[in-house]
Amino acid sequence: MRILGLDLGSKTLGVSVSDALGMIARPVETIRFESDDYDAAFEQVQAYIKEFQVKTAVLGLPKHMNGDVGIRGEISLMFKEKLETLGLSVVLWDERLTTVAAEKILISADVSRKKRKKIIDQMAAVQILQSYLDSKN
Repeated sequence: MRILGLDLGSKTLGVSVSDALGMIARPVETIRFESDDYDAAFEQVQAYIKEFQVKTAVLGLPKHMNGDVGIRGEISLMFKEKLETLGLSVVLWDERLTTVAAEKILISADVSRKKRKKIIDQMAAVQILQSYLDSKN
């Protein structure tokens, strides 16, 4: 069964999906939306839920380095509740440093700065989902 990985920002939502065995995460898309228009992002996520027939999503939970959940984390918690209205099981996953890790991977792969900017959020979603999958396997 496939699992969806999500990295929610203020203007973008990185989306990743696992393979059918739930072992490997791959990037899908970076959804762009008007600042804080989470309803628009939610609508697009619904299409991926149907397309990939997922029953579980792993949503990055932004935390400060001291472990506190700030405003961005509160928004993620609200987005989680909205996803759950679709009957989806949503796992919150600590996303600290996932964007940094994704950036390092892209730099080591010699991806241009311009292209990195376009795909960094979906690669962060891959990091979030892969971390979750690794913990389960």
